[in-house]
Amino acid sequence: MGLYDRDYARGNSFAYESASKSDTQIISFVKETYKLFAASMMAGAVGAYVGVPFAGTIAAWFIPLFILEIGLLIGLHFVKHKPGINLMVMFGFVFMTGLMLAPLLAKTLGMSGGGTIIGNAFAMTSIVFGAMSFYAIKTTKDFTSYGKPLMIALVVIIGFSIVNIFLGNPMLSVLISGAVVFLFSILVVYDTQNIMKGAYETPIDGAIALYLDFLNIFTSLLHLFGIFGNDD
Repeated sequence: MGLYDRDYARGNSFAYESASKSDTQIISFVKETYKLFAASMMAGAVGAYVGVPFAGTIAAWFIPLFILEIGLLIGLHFVKHKPGINLMVMFGFVFMTGLMLAPLLAKTLGMSGGGTIIGNAFAMTSIVFGAMSFYAIKTTKDFTSYGKPLMIALVVIIGFSIVNIFLGNPMLSVLISGAVVFLFSILVVYDTQNIMKGAYETPIDGAIALYLDFLNIFTSLLHLFGIFGNDD
């Protein structure tokens, strides 16, 4: 389950009040953010496609590859204002997330109807993501002040995930995956509203936040569908 510190790049983002940005600037900011998000989705998909044939090798090298992945995410914080380099690091990170997803995809493809399971998980993720994005735009409720409780919830889920690595409890695993889907669905609303207000420091910040929302929902749904779709 790809849980990340989604606030890695916020830094002093909220020092830039949305009120200081004109409507034109915010519209341009939103367009650029969603362009980068779409490009990130494609780069992540390429990583997964490249990684599936090497799923065994990736699983064997999981720890060093995961360290590289997190290193790229942290490094993005320091280069996000450097044109060219920032995009290289961003796409390097999302490519790695796709690569690291390959073992789970390969395992699912090995199940009976594995391709259908992956397709259903992706379709459901797209529906959830789209519905929550639409809700974020249409609702009069402001979710942008929910950052702290949402991050606390994320830390709690990560804690239970680490504990379950040692316990290996299938029921707890199901509950954790369900909690991740719910939490990151709310985070889609939170991130979308922040993007619409121009509250993120750069479009890259917003794009990565949305990408991680989508990735975590997809990974958790894939895990759930794999469990319930497995004949064993």
